[in-house]
Amino acid sequence: MAKERETTKKESSGKTLQAMKRKREPYLYLLPTIVLMLLLLIIPICMVVRYSFFDNVIVKKDPVFAGLKNYAMILSDKTFFVAVKNTLFFVGASVIVHMFLGMLFAILLNTRYIGINLKAFFRVIYVLPWMFTASVIAILWKMMMNPNGIINYLLQITNLTSSHIEWLGSRNFALFSVTLINIWAGYPFYMVSILAGLQGIPTDLYEASAIDGANAVQQFIRITIPQLKPIIISLFMLDFVWTIQQFALIWMTTGGGPINATEMISTFIYKRGFSKYQYSQASASAVILLVVCSVIAVFYVRHQRERD
Repeated sequence: MAKERETTKKESSGKTLQAMKRKREPYLYLLPTIVLMLLLLIIPICMVVRYSFFDNVIVKKDPVFAGLKNYAMILSDKTFFVAVKNTLFFVGASVIVHMFLGMLFAILLNTRYIGINLKAFFRVIYVLPWMFTASVIAILWKMMMNPNGIINYLLQITNLTSSHIEWLGSRNFALFSVTLINIWAGYPFYMVSILAGLQGIPTDLYEASAIDGANAVQQFIRITIPQLKPIIISLFMLDFVWTIQQFALIWMTTGGGPINATEMISTFIYKRGFSKYQYSQASASAVILLVVCSVIAVFYVRHQRERD
């Protein structure tokens, strides 16, 4: 009897050890990613938040705790509010037109009136802007928007303008121009996502609605939009966060100029930190941007959970 009890105890302890190993295994697989996220994401964010509460860090050897002084200076800076206004226009126009163009091209590529080979050709053409890096896009559009570039040439031969327009060098056109470039570069993401959503909608819904007498517009409003709603909301939120953080395209086309005409929050933070060496104010600006993006991220996660 004693031997049997010992064997049963050994078996139960062996089972518990196996169970513990199974529970630990997923965390061991995740450990490299967790360490990388800790080193490259969590710790830098905590450092930036800490810097925002001190008098000019990095430049000074012994920075003094300044409380909310840096935030007050940023929120009373006229250039910051110019950057916020430009960013709101840039982000709002980009997100709305991205959705419109993405939906339009996705519907065109999903229609049954175009052949398979022609669809494949147009898919390659439409998705090309998404393949280019920010530096390639910036160089390409700077050449086209040059006063002697192709855009001014086409406008002149069609008698739409008689002068050479400084698209990226004029305060009147610079913000519109960089927004146009960003729209061109970003719409393929919407197009590909919406096209995947359209192809996942059952054709039975359209056939049943056609029998009931619904036309194409009614089918689009009553079937297509509700079926694509989860994808559209996710795209809006992701695009908002990505566009509000856009830096490379702005910096390589206008640098935030001329005279702050295209100054964005991202370029404002960069200039404060690496041109004026006011790292604490740059950190405070970055924390404000982080809070805005975090609010959108919370809504995105909640929407994903509801969708699941």
